[in-house]
Amino acid sequence: MISEKGKLHTVESAAAFLGGVSKWTVHAWLAKGKLRRTKVGSRTMIREADLEAFVAACNPASVAAPPNDRA
Repeated sequence: MISEKGKLHTVESAAAFLGGVSKWTVHAWLAKGKLRRTKVGSRTMIREADLEAFVAACNPASVAAPPNDRA
């Protein structure tokens, strides 16, 4: 049985997972090596764990920290 982290996404479903970017943006990120592809026959698939790692790399902890409350 494949865990959720091992789930494979098509380019279209990866685009939706990434917040609705276009499939052409996903193809560009694959070509630039920003996203990792997994080939299944002739199809390009992307592992959910790779999508989550991409999102985490786009949002480093220092940027994701909540701002100080100043009243």
